[in-house]
Amino acid sequence: MRRLTSKWLRVASGLALAGAAGVMLTPGTADACGGTFCDGGVPGPMPVDQSGENVLFVIGDTLSEVHIQITIDPDTNAEQFGWLVPLATVPEFSVGSQPLFDALRGISVPQYDITTSFEDCGSPATSSGGTFPNSSSDPTAGEGAGSTSGDGDPTILKQETVGAFEVVVLMDTEVGPIKQWLLDNGYVWDVKAEPILMEYLAEGNVIAALKLRTDADVQDVHPITLRYPSSETCFPLRLTRIAAVEDMDIRVFVLAEERAAPTNYRHVLVNPLKIDWLTRALNYKDVITQAVDAFEADGRAFVTEYAGTSAGANSSAVYSPNWDDTSFVGLDPVEVVNTLNTQGLGACTDTFNCQWLHPLIFPLLLEFLPPPVGADPADFYAYLANYAADIDVAKWGNGDAFAAALLVRVIEPGIHADELLTTWPYLTRMYTTISPAEMMEDPIFHLNPDLAEVENIRVANNYVLCNSDSVVTLPDGRDFYIPGGGPWPAIPGEEWYAEEVQTVAIKGAPMTIVNNTAAITKKLDEWNLSHGWPFVPGESEGAPTTSAGESGTGSTGGTGGSESTAGGLGGDDEGCGCRSDNGSQGALWLGLSALGLLGLRRRRS
Repeated sequence: MRRLTSKWLRVASGLALAGAAGVMLTPGTADACGGTFCDGGVPGPMPVDQSGENVLFVIGDTLSEVHIQITIDPDTNAEQFGWLVPLATVPEFSVGSQPLFDALRGISVPQYDITTSFEDCGSPATSSGGTFPNSSSDPTAGEGAGSTSGDGDPTILKQETVGAFEVVVLMDTEVGPIKQWLLDNGYVWDVKAEPILMEYLAEGNVIAALKLRTDADVQDVHPITLRYPSSETCFPLRLTRIAAVEDMDIRVFVLAEERAAPTNYRHVLVNPLKIDWLTRALNYKDVITQAVDAFEADGRAFVTEYAGTSAGANSSAVYSPNWDDTSFVGLDPVEVVNTLNTQGLGACTDTFNCQWLHPLIFPLLLEFLPPPVGADPADFYAYLANYAADIDVAKWGNGDAFAAALLVRVIEPGIHADELLTTWPYLTRMYTTISPAEMMEDPIFHLNPDLAEVENIRVANNYVLCNSDSVVTLPDGRDFYIPGGGPWPAIPGEEWYAEEVQTVAIKGAPMTIVNNTAAITKKLDEWNLSHGWPFVPGESEGAPTTSAGESGTGSTGGTGGSESTAGGLGGDDEGCGCRSDNGSQGALWLGLSALGLLGLRRRRS
């Protein structure tokens, strides 16, 4: 069994629970491609939108680690940002790796493709049976109150600077002292947080408070890593609901040796008939929202977007051995950009626009090698030698401060990220949308070695008929007749967004709670027959013969095709508690104001 030297979780926080001056985080805009695999303008698989809250657990045997990606609205004052995290123990904090998250996101984002073939209509201008990329694509396709009384100050268990953040861990048995400390230190208190925070305190948690350093700004924001001993994979949503929006996106990543599934939430297989394949899943989020709100899923369920190897992650973007902080100690500041270019951290010349190949390089330059007043940063860094007389040499010093920051914020997180990609062979990506009223129980996750892999690329075929109608064959083999070739129709009476609702144990196949396959297939067959599909050679065009379910070209009665067969073990656990089935304690909870997080469960042998 592989041993874990540091387990890992990461989350893109979209909203803050309580912030200095009341500013809340807003969902960041994510690159729909999650990397460069959809560049070039060639029609093909299009990824769904990836904005929202993102969490990654690494499940091993010993320590646990969590990376939290924080996104701050660029239109707000970064100095007003504040964030609270409930924790079951005092962790070790460090800077996390944004490129690692990007690499995992890039290999797992769901992509919906559709090829086109044509019926032979006797014209040389049409193709007989050939397949071509569909030219109609959309790159943005969708993806009880406790007492607040209490005298004195809370106990400060830890206080330190972590990269761009000031971090303090507070302990008390009542909300009152913690509330007062926050108010005294520039945080704004949200009264809605009081009863929920008291729940976490009553369960023995401490509270971490984070805010940006006074000299830091939006561009300095980076992931935060928490290391701690743990035996649970818990995602405390209860605190999240304070600042959450309706149908908030939550995405859970798990790196491990096998596939992960929700424990106390349901698992859903999506009805592929509801996906608009002609627009490559432009309606993706709406379909997922309807599916996880279905009967017996009840708004507390996940779908699996990907389950398989983590080997495809772009490790070269995560870390390179060419990165060397010592090269900048004693370096003439005129040579800084050239040195960054040589190490592969920048592509900035006087011929092309500057490109910084790690998201923290530009902030580091602004901090330690700032442009003179009035100079455009792009021009300054591209023509650095021309500004030699204007460089703030006192700010640069001998480069040792820049080198130290580069080591802590870029190189060390990169080395660790590379270790994780090397160590953990299996990646699971789960997704849900959830509203504040549904955030009454903290989801827990576990591993199951018997679950099948789930491809993230799903391909359908659009067969264009001579009468300009078409038939789309889904990945599971079922045919769907499309009058006029589009738009994507809704079948009357076919109302099921979830094809199956499941639970899954720590071993064995998923257990089906609701199976709508037969009902979906029946409505699909009736629809196809009403439009004369399937056609039979030799009979008049459009004349139906037998039901699609009895025809070799009709629907196969598949079970959800593109979705996985994983599920969440249903139950009536009270809240999360981050406790294992045998009642053991010791999990870390991470309750992001905008995205409650976490806790890791120890892998069962």
